[in-house]
Amino acid sequence: MNSLTPPCDDDHREQPESQVLSLRIEAALFERLNGHAAKRGMSVQDYVVRTLVRDDFDERFKASVERTERFYGHSARSAGGLA
Repeated sequence: MNSLTPPCDDDHREQPESQVLSLRIEAALFERLNGHAAKRGMSVQDYVVRTLVRDDFDERFKASVERTERFYGHSARSAGGLA
């Protein structure tokens, strides 16, 4: 069974402690991330993970969504722009 297959009711094996996430981003954004990571002596992958596990990530993300909704209006969410 691969790690993306959900366990069956009779499958009592423990789930892995980590999963793989593949992400495709545009080159310009990758270069920006790479620059931020390089300033800290980190790989892009380590920089992104470190950013995601920050204690304030959820609050910062929510604030970004709210600013985006104010800028574009609430229709941005219904148009598929934001999840």
